[in-house]
Amino acid sequence: MVPPQGYQWWYVDAISDDGQFGLTIIGFIGSVFSPYYNKSGREDPTDHSCINVALYGPRNARWVMTERGMEQTEQQPDTFRVGPSAMRWDNDRLTIDIDERDSRVGIPWRRRVKGKVVIHPEMLNQRSFKLDPEGKHNWHPIAPRARVEMQMEHPDISWKGSAYVDSNHGSEPIEHGFQHWHWSRAHVGKDVAVTYEGLRRDGSYFASALRFDSNGESTERELLPVSPLSRTFWGVKRQTRADHGIAKIRKTWEDTPFYCRSALDMQIEGEKVVAIQESISLDRLINPVVQWLLPFRMPRDT
Repeated sequence: MVPPQGYQWWYVDAISDDGQFGLTIIGFIGSVFSPYYNKSGREDPTDHSCINVALYGPRNARWVMTERGMEQTEQQPDTFRVGPSAMRWDNDRLTIDIDERDSRVGIPWRRRVKGKVVIHPEMLNQRSFKLDPEGKHNWHPIAPRARVEMQMEHPDISWKGSAYVDSNHGSEPIEHGFQHWHWSRAHVGKDVAVTYEGLRRDGSYFASALRFDSNGESTERELLPVSPLSRTFWGVKRQTRADHGIAKIRKTWEDTPFYCRSALDMQIEGEKVVAIQESISLDRLINPVVQWLLPFRMPRDT
């Protein structure tokens, strides 16, 4: 159970084999980005749940993040259901059923987003990592490497590709623990490289470079040089780690006042890779102007 003030999410990202399309899906309990959870005093995380779906590509891009209350939320050992959508483990695969309406700022007409995403893990990791000394914030890379089958009815699009699955949980609001962070992951041969670094709220810095082998076992690697990336349209600072400190932005997938997600071209230990990267500013998230804007992108269905 997620405690009062706390949160948990399950995160999936994927990119098509031809590199043209991408997706992210995040199931939230105690949604860390929710202005409604913030205003409520955060006493009941289950009352602020959602399944966020983002589809990227040259056509049929969509954004879904409708929050729902406890009456529409169900959590079982292998299933997380919010309204008409669900994430569930079927033996050795993760199946995500999507039936939602999208959200577009300034456009009241909401398009249907319906389909199925199936994740086939190629490796599983049992180890979780503390992001702070007290263990108030934790990260679990569940399936650092996977295959994905995406079949959507609305919009009509399907593809196969590579994927990644993880989870985060915490016992206090995320902005209490951090000022900002940068994260990236890349498939390197049969391994997976993940970099996670940021500035905690107390001013201490954390940074790690992990390598997961084909069995899902992790080892710590030396941090590669920082690769500064251009700021987003909203001015969010972003960076990654790469050979010689060089990385190129292939596509900015998500660009908001406090958060961005990008696909990158770079090299890790001499191998060319496509990395998925995110940067978040928690100081910006809690800005009153940003809190006022958030309902336009994440409506609440009561």
